[in-house]
Amino acid sequence: MVKNALNIRFGRALSALALGFATLGAVPAAADVPLVDGTHWVRSSEDVKKAYLVGVANVVQIEAAYNADNAEAMKTGFSPRLVKGMQGQTLSTVIEAMDKWYAANPGRLDRPIIETMWFEIVIPGLQAAK
Repeated sequence: MVKNALNIRFGRALSALALGFATLGAVPAAADVPLVDGTHWVRSSEDVKKAYLVGVANVVQIEAAYNADNAEAMKTGFSPRLVKGMQGQTLSTVIEAMDKWYAANPGRLDRPIIETMWFEIVIPGLQAAK
């Protein structure tokens, strides 16, 4: 009962936030949002890199809350797999791994950060967890 009430309040809060942004014209079209890639990563400060990773973590938490009552999504969805594959990682270790990968692959700076994180950190983490 309490969990359901929290989900309803959470959903309403997200809806209100989205409506607020929409009425202000602050919700950009998908085409207006750049895909953040290695070019952005290598030019970013440590704080900006941390902020990006915290943003990803926040999206994972939102998805987990949204899917809390959906057992199948909690097993096979993006967020649970990302969490499992990132076990033992910290902001510092992820930043270090991403920095090393982009430094070793300067011709691949067009590769999106989330893709690099997925294939270079999450997938190996999932394989190690088997």
